[in-house]
Amino acid sequence: MKKILSTIGILSLVAGAYLTLSTVNSYTPVADAADKMAKPTYSGTLYVAGMGGHFSKADVSIDPNNEEAPITVNSVEMVDIGGAGYPTHDARIDASDRNTMYWSTYKLDTWKDKDAKGGNLHVGKTDLKTGNVVADVAFPAPERAKWTGANYCASGQSATSYIPISMADEGYIDIYDKKTMQLKHRVFFDDLGIKAGEITFAHGTNTPDMKKFLLTVNLTPEGFTKWTGNTKLIYLDMAALEEGKIKKLAEGVITGKPAGADGGTITFRQYFTNDGKYILQSGADRGYLIDAETLKVLDEITPLPGENHDIMPTPDGKYAVMTLREKSKDFKGEDSTDGTILLYDIEARKTVGNSASVCFACHKGEGIGKAILCGLDANWK
Repeated sequence: MKKILSTIGILSLVAGAYLTLSTVNSYTPVADAADKMAKPTYSGTLYVAGMGGHFSKADVSIDPNNEEAPITVNSVEMVDIGGAGYPTHDARIDASDRNTMYWSTYKLDTWKDKDAKGGNLHVGKTDLKTGNVVADVAFPAPERAKWTGANYCASGQSATSYIPISMADEGYIDIYDKKTMQLKHRVFFDDLGIKAGEITFAHGTNTPDMKKFLLTVNLTPEGFTKWTGNTKLIYLDMAALEEGKIKKLAEGVITGKPAGADGGTITFRQYFTNDGKYILQSGADRGYLIDAETLKVLDEITPLPGENHDIMPTPDGKYAVMTLREKSKDFKGEDSTDGTILLYDIEARKTVGNSASVCFACHKGEGIGKAILCGLDANWK
């Protein structure tokens, strides 16, 4: 079932959110007004992954000249991939076929039944023209993945392969043939000298030229409950990876705040700018702008009004859209979490205005009390 909601207002629901109106009026100096209007505007369709086994298909307009509310969500629809048994964090639109989106599941399909044994993971693809699932491959978690509380989240691609990464322990990278959706290779991390239990939550994606694959791992040498806040970034050779082999090209480490009860840094999904110059890395309590060549941090995007799980640049690489899990009120007025998006100015190194909801406007009408989003992909107009 699809819900279409028009002209959804921008939400700013965290205590202390900034609510000062800023507009250009007749008293604004001409030069200043011209400078503001020179900022590019954008429009497109975002596909935001959700734990309900569907994507929020959000038609958005982005105007950085509106410093209070730069993102307008014009309408929202639901793209269903299987419902509650298919919780997903992963949206990956084919680079050469923008009507095809690949996805993978974050939990076993029995996750809501506490007494159930076994269960399968799923990878699939959806026709974005119709919203229909055109491939759905089910399989059990591999035996080496002893902990499967979290599974697929991030992914990359080559011209012929869809490449999801598992957050399980042990973590691994899968290489699927795009046409047949057959598993070609499964690569664990031991060839990189990474032992089970030393890292938590692996992510990654391809470089724009598809010659390299970036793998990121949270460093937790003392186990899952001891989050250091630090992340290792590893470049792998794409040609070797597609053959089921690990060939490390370079690596670096970025630092953050140790995660605990009051939050902290845990890295999730990421994107490269189209020119390959920057990596935009999500990090829960912050985001990162990283030099893609040196793997050095250029900016830490903080503070944020919510927990950051993905950052996708605009096609020109001037701005980026961040997905957030943000404190909100549900349809009953009770404390809850909404899925929102926030604009980041890459050139100015700052966020712009308030966040916008891509989940609750639909969820509240359905009587659903929480929205857990993660990754996104987009078709820009």
